[in-house]
Amino acid sequence: MSSHAPARTPDPAATPDPPSTPRRGPALTRSVLLTLCACVLVAQSMVAAINLLIPQLSSSSLHPSRAEVLWTVDAYVIVFAGLLVPAGALADRYGRKGALLTGLALFAAGAATSALATAPALLIAGRGVSGAGAALITPATLSVLMHLAGPERRAQAMASWTLSLGLGGMAGNLGGGVVGEYLSWRALFGAMVPLAALLALAVARTVPRTARSPHSHPDPLGALLLTAGLVAVLFGIIEGPDHGWTSPRILSAFAAGAVLVAAFTLHALRSATPLFDPRVFAARRLRATTLGMATGFFGLFALFFVNSQYLQDVKGYGPGRTGVAIVPLIVGMALVPKLAARWSAHPRPVVGAGLGLIGAGLLAVSTADAGTPYPLYACWLLVISAGTGLSMPALTLGVVTSLPPHQAGLGSGLGTSAREIGAALGVAVTGTVLAGHADFPSGMGPALRVVAVTVLVAAGVVVLGLGGGGKRAGTD
Repeated sequence: MSSHAPARTPDPAATPDPPSTPRRGPALTRSVLLTLCACVLVAQSMVAAINLLIPQLSSSSLHPSRAEVLWTVDAYVIVFAGLLVPAGALADRYGRKGALLTGLALFAAGAATSALATAPALLIAGRGVSGAGAALITPATLSVLMHLAGPERRAQAMASWTLSLGLGGMAGNLGGGVVGEYLSWRALFGAMVPLAALLALAVARTVPRTARSPHSHPDPLGALLLTAGLVAVLFGIIEGPDHGWTSPRILSAFAAGAVLVAAFTLHALRSATPLFDPRVFAARRLRATTLGMATGFFGLFALFFVNSQYLQDVKGYGPGRTGVAIVPLIVGMALVPKLAARWSAHPRPVVGAGLGLIGAGLLAVSTADAGTPYPLYACWLLVISAGTGLSMPALTLGVVTSLPPHQAGLGSGLGTSAREIGAALGVAVTGTVLAGHADFPSGMGPALRVVAVTVLVAAGVVVLGLGGGGKRAGTD
């Protein structure tokens, strides 16, 4: 896309609020922050938790085929990522608190369906319903934070929210490992039902309603085109390593995705009330921050993908011990964001250093083998953790503030879509490189080196993009 957007009649609603305009309405309290962060943590945890239960699922009474096991894992991610952008727009238009409560209800309904499933199809359907709930939960939480936190607290709020995403991944690995070691896979889904109910009660009691945006447009046709396009692309990315990148099924998925996204772009450019104007990506800052978020999660989920296999197949750990062994990734994500928030006015060095640490940590992990002492491996995890904690709050804030305030939910949806697509690519690329080697131990190093180099190159592109400054998307 050209860096110069075509002329368009300025939308008064797209201009930023004047700096002198005071923030009105309720403030962000500690109870609200904790509630919102807990919601996003639980939604994110279900992305990773299922991975450590694959052996138990495969041998369960449902007798799923290999393809059905893969769809049990992937259905949540595909629906989650595919619906994020329209879900964010819906929250902006019809109410963020209502979207959050609806999302929790869907999440619980899907978990209950999965827990009680008597056939693989029901298990997969439940995962998809939970993914739709997560798509409503995630952008709504960040949009509420953006509206309640004043300028002086916004960076710290973003750091807490980003920490919750990281903790969600860790909680998913830990919870999945514990369930795989001591309980039935049904217990994981069953536990989500009362947990979602408790979160809904906390939201109802603590989270205030924020002003709806009459300038956000659900745009049903645009939402359908964009969602279908993202789902097709994600299907191709996730299934590519198994079916082959040049197989008719995968090529058809990518072709369908490209056609649908192109159709959405044409529709949005011609519509008077589009879901969002694609020309927002003419802003270098928005392009750089979305690429940065995708890059960080590309590296992080490549690590998640090899970590469980390395610790279980190479080091001989059980599922529970494997879940605990990745805990060092929490440390940097918990401590570093508070420091990074202090440097929020200087995103370029913060983001560059953070993504650089992720790439360097992955290069170090690529040298691990059966004889590597766990304390040394844990140190490398700490490096990756510190890089994630350093870069992600600045990138999250950069994406959301690149759009006008009334599109905070849409901005969150775009940013989270970038994260989930990056995560899917990280797993796909790692799996593809591993498939080209005789066994996992021989392929782990080359796979992680490919990912690490990709992260470092992309980090350079992101830093150059952030150096360009630029106006907020949607402004003149």
